[in-house]
Amino acid sequence: MAETLSTMLPLGTSLPGFALTDAASSRTITEVDAAGPRGTLVMFICNHCPFVKHVLPELERVISEYGPRGIGAVAINSNDVVAYPQDGPVPMRELAFERKWRFPFLFDWTQSVARAFSAACTPDFFLFDSKKQLAYRGRFDESRPGSPTPVTGRELRAALDAMLVGRQPDADQMPSIGCGIKWKAASAPAK
Repeated sequence: MAETLSTMLPLGTSLPGFALTDAASSRTITEVDAAGPRGTLVMFICNHCPFVKHVLPELERVISEYGPRGIGAVAINSNDVVAYPQDGPVPMRELAFERKWRFPFLFDWTQSVARAFSAACTPDFFLFDSKKQLAYRGRFDESRPGSPTPVTGRELRAALDAMLVGRQPDADQMPSIGCGIKWKAASAPAK
């Protein structure tokens, strides 16, 4: 299992615009649609990644807890489906229905949205405040697949809690670790 670190987009970066198709509803969802009144969580995930599977149940709890408190959530899959068909729109729809997701699961065919966010891995988390400025980017918590450390979402929860009481999250943030985004040969970002 190869590990890739997130690139840590600079704090204060404005929420990049996007218009992508939701695998479950086939509707086009934009960054405006995904935004909550108190903040927006953008997650780069995919179906097959063991790091995503490891955090998924707790991530779903976080979204269900913070959604009613004004945090919008959206998941984006940017993987190359030619090389990884298990991450295509049909399996994405099946996963969203199976897990009863109430947040959009968008497919980034061109991978341009992943590039706009400087997303590097799955999962990769980006939390924007009510002014659509990046307040947190990094890991869910310190747990990893196969480790004895329980999955709690501690670090993302701390950032959400700070934001909801009008404070900036601690700027000392650790990068996410996961599977590298599966770039198309023609669209891989320069190193």
